[in-house]
Amino acid sequence: MRLAPADRALLALAAVAVAIAAADTYVVVLALPEMSAAAGIETVELQRAAPIISGFLLGYVAMLPLIGRVADLQGRVPVLLMSLVVFAVGSGLTALAYDLPTMVGGRFLQGVGGGGLIPATMALVADLFPVERRGLPLGLVSAVQELGSVLGPVLGAGVLAVATWRGIFALNLVAGLVLLVAVRVLSRRSAAPEVAEAAPPPRRSPDVLSWLLLLVVTVAGALTFLRPPALLRDLVWGQLFISYAGTNRWASPVGLLTLAALAALLVWSVAATRPLLDLRRWGRALAAADLPGAALLAVALGGVILAFGTGDPEVQVFSDQGHWYLVGSAVATVLLVVHLRRASAPLLPRTALRARPAWGGLLVSLFVGAALIAAVVAIPLFARTTTYPDSQVLASLVLVRFLVALPVGAVAGGWLLRRYDAGPVAGVGMLLTAGGFAWMSTWDAEALDGLVANVPLLLAGLGFGLALAPINAAVLATTDDDVHGLASALVVVARMVGMLVGISALTSLGLRAFYRERDGLPLVGEVCGDEGTCKEYNALLLDAALTQEQVVFAGAAVCALVAALLAVALFRGAPTRGSQRPGLLIG
Repeated sequence: MRLAPADRALLALAAVAVAIAAADTYVVVLALPEMSAAAGIETVELQRAAPIISGFLLGYVAMLPLIGRVADLQGRVPVLLMSLVVFAVGSGLTALAYDLPTMVGGRFLQGVGGGGLIPATMALVADLFPVERRGLPLGLVSAVQELGSVLGPVLGAGVLAVATWRGIFALNLVAGLVLLVAVRVLSRRSAAPEVAEAAPPPRRSPDVLSWLLLLVVTVAGALTFLRPPALLRDLVWGQLFISYAGTNRWASPVGLLTLAALAALLVWSVAATRPLLDLRRWGRALAAADLPGAALLAVALGGVILAFGTGDPEVQVFSDQGHWYLVGSAVATVLLVVHLRRASAPLLPRTALRARPAWGGLLVSLFVGAALIAAVVAIPLFARTTTYPDSQVLASLVLVRFLVALPVGAVAGGWLLRRYDAGPVAGVGMLLTAGGFAWMSTWDAEALDGLVANVPLLLAGLGFGLALAPINAAVLATTDDDVHGLASALVVVARMVGMLVGISALTSLGLRAFYRERDGLPLVGEVCGDEGTCKEYNALLLDAALTQEQVVFAGAAVCALVAALLAVALFRGAPTRGSQRPGLLIG
């Protein structure tokens, strides 16, 4: 059975949406100084802007299981559409933001919407393809997701070259709205019963009141955020921006109009028979998905994210409050276990991950994430330390050599699943990655000058790609259809947690090695008596910096090796191998 053109296009658009959302994880890295200045944060206090990044991660990871479960109960397409709506709203809010709370709130909504796209898309693949044909589409979706994460800073740099930081989020807003319309249209044309049944029914007549209230909220809200100077200076229009409560812009006439229209829109969305946004339906969906259990899981995951994601890895593994965050996470985990055992319809059904390949996929993803973040961070840093000390762009482009192999490996991994079990395919992939990182751990200062340096970069990228599809395929093949969204979400959560913990742990180990080497050097004043001895001292300092990166690469090799061994041991028995001809892989 071949996929209809509308279904192919729907999957392609969902994959594009996943890539855009993944890119937003780190798209603000280069824009952070400008965003901080707009929020009134001084350059010397840049660490105060960390919530702009961690806020996105919190929404992206902590809310994923709940959204994945809702996708199982309500259908994939409605969750795709709602996720795009939330992502677009978050993008627009961030683009208009004038202070740190607004920026963090917008980024959180971006994370919630972007994260929701992943389980819905993975589950959609499982709906449209039988077990033996899922390998290649799962590999392609996984590849674009990882590419988006790594290319985020590059895309951000491109936008900043021609616009301000607000342009990044304005572009996201436009992309989200375009994808929203396209997915809605294609879902109605789908020939697959799974998609057609889940797609929202066409409306008999437009909800005019909702559209009018939405227009008022958008226009009045934009004016409240931006406060155009031309209108502020006008004797008549300027009165709309005079606050009744000091400097609080939301207490001005235009701000109060925004809040009143938003409240009316929410009330209408609950009370109306067929509103534009059916909040009653989504409220029932959240309740059915076990909202208390999802809240406990969100707190547990949020504690880990805040502990590792807000610290400075150059001086600490955790943030200053990291131990308390982890204590809170542990308490929430215990309460979650008790709740799952007692709830009649828990967030995670008791038998959902009972199969060894199902829970094993989460464990493998944890170590894959720890190794992957080392490539994303350490490879450009090594290039900046050695070959390209004066160019962040050229140093970042070294990572492209790793990236070009990743989608190739993802496609190959999906194809190999037709002939081999998931364990050996993922195991071989992560062994290649481990070999590539082990090679990188021997690099010296001139390593990137020769073409031979491309070999470990390509090996590592190819290995990561090979492992992506088998992990998802093993989990989906050993879980029931009605938990595919949740299972896909948990795979992503495990990888993201692995990335957060991995970057903190590996960077801290590397820095300890650096400080150990540096502390053994004499003081600068004792050796820089002339130009020659100063150069020698700088060379020794460079060796200490290289030791730091070599330790990070070696740690990543160990994580990749552990992932390989776990995949071979835990994926045994996963029914991912098919018998159809390779030519039918993509329908």
